[in-house]
Amino acid sequence: MSATHDVVPTPTEDHLDRGLNPRHVQFIALGTAIGTGLFFGSSETIQAAGPAVLLAYLVAGAMVFIVMRALGEMAVRHPVAGSFAQYTGSFLGPFAGFITGWVFWLELAVVAIADMTAVATYMGLWFPGVPGWVWMVAALVLIGCLNLMAVRVFGEMEFWFSLIKVLAILALVVGGLVLIFWGKDVGGTTPDFANLWSNDGFAPFGLWGIVMSLSVVVFSFGGIETLGMTAGEADDPDRSIARAVNTVPVRILLFYVAALAVIMSIIPWDEVTGETSPFVEVFAALDIPAAEHIMNFVVITAALSAMNAIFYACSRTMYGLAEQGHAPRVFHHVSRRAHIPVVPVLIMFVTGAVGIALFLTIEDRLFFYVAAIATFATVFTWLMILLAHWRMRARMIREGAPDTPYRMPFFPVLNSIAIVFMLGVIVLLATTDSGRNAFYVGAGALVLLTLAYFTLVRGEGRAPVDLPAHTIEQRPDVGSRA
Repeated sequence: MSATHDVVPTPTEDHLDRGLNPRHVQFIALGTAIGTGLFFGSSETIQAAGPAVLLAYLVAGAMVFIVMRALGEMAVRHPVAGSFAQYTGSFLGPFAGFITGWVFWLELAVVAIADMTAVATYMGLWFPGVPGWVWMVAALVLIGCLNLMAVRVFGEMEFWFSLIKVLAILALVVGGLVLIFWGKDVGGTTPDFANLWSNDGFAPFGLWGIVMSLSVVVFSFGGIETLGMTAGEADDPDRSIARAVNTVPVRILLFYVAALAVIMSIIPWDEVTGETSPFVEVFAALDIPAAEHIMNFVVITAALSAMNAIFYACSRTMYGLAEQGHAPRVFHHVSRRAHIPVVPVLIMFVTGAVGIALFLTIEDRLFFYVAAIATFATVFTWLMILLAHWRMRARMIREGAPDTPYRMPFFPVLNSIAIVFMLGVIVLLATTDSGRNAFYVGAGALVLLTLAYFTLVRGEGRAPVDLPAHTIEQRPDVGSRA
């Protein structure tokens, strides 16, 4: 990883195409916000906190929005490949950029393994006799090949993947509300909002149950920061990224809180088994022909969509790290026709193979192990985004730079609240039985990355990131249109 003056290629040698239009960016944001954590992991959070898990999603969702506003301001001001790894490198120093980039890559790599595991579980409904690893291999090959095509192909596939699951969630919410107000029995239970508080209360496990659910809740939102990765390949990053970030609260309220509230109103929370997706359980309880199979197709699509976005984000992260001298030079080379960083995509194939090997070893608990590890990496990444944004704003004030039209509201109060939340989740992981191993893995990864930086990174890799002069204040009309 040593960096010399010829390590970082010039933009004309290896550059990414701006092939993502605003429609693609919007649905990439949806794809990363609605994934396996909601469709599969939500059963774990419901069992941990009962209906009060809705509060956990609201609180964590508010923190996510703060993080995304911070990232959005930086991405609109500096739309570069590598996104927040570049921002932390510029505003917190090259060591921070190195750590953030690789921890984010670790986060998404383990989430990809979780998605592959979910695909294997879902396919078991249709093919119970086929080993799960077969479907993991199939998912890996499909998504890997899609990411070797032009970025516009990736964006188009992600659009359709995301559209399917968005429509399914909307159908569940609307159909569920009809059942609740209609009052017809479903599976021996009458759908009613009262189910949210009539079975041992709204918070059957108290405040501690809400706290204990946070690790999987945070995992559910993990990867939403992938939106920042699109800045380097978006046709119009100023407007598209700002608009996508601004829709985060609506997505959280509709796709998480509303959907889970409807699910627990139809099926009492203590009857959510976790053996399949709670979304599949609800559709199966509706007694509509093939409803269970239709929803199973949707959750498989959701897992593939999340994998698709993860492969994209991981490959662009490695591309950005190589651009800074924080990864081997070969990671920065792109294919001639598609302008895709091929080697990083191929490395994701290797990561998937590791996941398959782990599945064969610890199949029963693999999803929740990798979810906990991803939670640590997610919170650490969000923490670094918040700190980088704080330093950027401080530099703007110090240098007298014009304010950004698309900026974080109530700075630095919201940053401070979110930072305290992130530190609290890290403490939670370190002090609970379910999260302690994940904390050890995360802390160990930080130690190894620190050793790697000080032993392998030299030259330009130790120099601050020089972000382009392209800034938002040069186009003051952007803020009014965002």
